[in-house]
Amino acid sequence: MKNILFFILFFSCCLSIAQKSIDKLLKKYNDNSIPYITVQELAMPKTDAIILDSRELKEYETSHIKNAIHVGYNDFKIDSVQKKIPNKNAKIVVYCSVGIRSESIGDSLKKTGYNNIKNLYGGIFEWKSNNFPVYNSAEKETDSIHTFNKVWSKWLKKGIQVYE
Repeated sequence: MKNILFFILFFSCCLSIAQKSIDKLLKKYNDNSIPYITVQELAMPKTDAIILDSRELKEYETSHIKNAIHVGYNDFKIDSVQKKIPNKNAKIVVYCSVGIRSESIGDSLKKTGYNNIKNLYGGIFEWKSNNFPVYNSAEKETDSIHTFNKVWSKWLKKGIQVYE
């Protein structure tokens, strides 16, 4: 019993530290121009949203949230999004690895008139860390998560890190 209590306490502390670290990272790079949605909120069955993946294609092909539409970051084209999502009132959730690139893409959508955009807090890393499934290019569930590069790998707490 004592070991179980220790494990629960240790695990809770680790999650708390990781959460605070992500908070600090996002506060450093984001200005909250696009409101956040938590991974728990997005995972709820009643949350009906179009999900956009704002990572590079190799990241998306390694792992993505089910039914996410790849829009990229470096090669992002607003025209492509407007063709796929003509309704400017559609509920859209944008994500990337941790939530930094997705805020930038969300800003681009907002400037074009989309008005119901959320940024996934902690991105796909937080999604995977909360045990939600991710899928590869064959739409098979995977534990591999593309972490962009070795530096960003430290933010992924669960899953297999891929960055080459």
